[in-house]
Amino acid sequence: MLKPEHIKAISLDLDDTLWPIWPTIERAERLLHDWLATHAPRTATLYPGPQALRGIRDTVERQRPDLAHDMTALRRESIRLALSQAGDDPQLAGPAFDVFIAERHNVSFFPDALPALASLAARYPLVSLTNGNADIARMGLAPFFAGSVAALQAGFSKPDPRIFHLAAEAVGVQPHEVLHVGDDTHLDVLAARNAGMQAAWVNRKQAPWPHPERPQLEVAHLGELVEALG
Repeated sequence: MLKPEHIKAISLDLDDTLWPIWPTIERAERLLHDWLATHAPRTATLYPGPQALRGIRDTVERQRPDLAHDMTALRRESIRLALSQAGDDPQLAGPAFDVFIAERHNVSFFPDALPALASLAARYPLVSLTNGNADIARMGLAPFFAGSVAALQAGFSKPDPRIFHLAAEAVGVQPHEVLHVGDDTHLDVLAARNAGMQAAWVNRKQAPWPHPERPQLEVAHLGELVEALG
């Protein structure tokens, strides 16, 4: 059961908690491929579509476990490798990635996200906690948050308890005083509980809970979280 009286801060996952991520990534990958077709046509021919580019990204992820926590470096390195294999200038990886990351930040928030952030931020210090490379300042969300923790800066990613502890430190509280909110049953809910936090599962798709240990709270959207906290 949720214990609201223990909560002094809230940490929030970003992708698929505040906005749906895959429509955004697919759109960004299409724009990246369009850019390559103009500026690096041999690469666009060798990798004829976003799905092929995603394949080389997956290959780099397997070959470079040292980049597992850094989605920016992983994406940039996969573009550089694609350019090199096609015989195009690998220096184009920088401007190509800029095209991708600009669109990656062009998200469509869930309807409940911004009202909930405004309500929660008025009552608790909020800290963003993500394995991805979303920049809350670039999205105009910085005024809601007192802190921000990302795997690419921390050097490790969820479900590592250390990144949750960094989130607590970022707002000056202890882990047991934090409610972590996220959509992923393993990376958010179980990981937060293992780090000593309470956890709220945002279950927008009404999926069944798959683990023996349950979250302290399950909500269908962030509006329900605001209501649950009184």
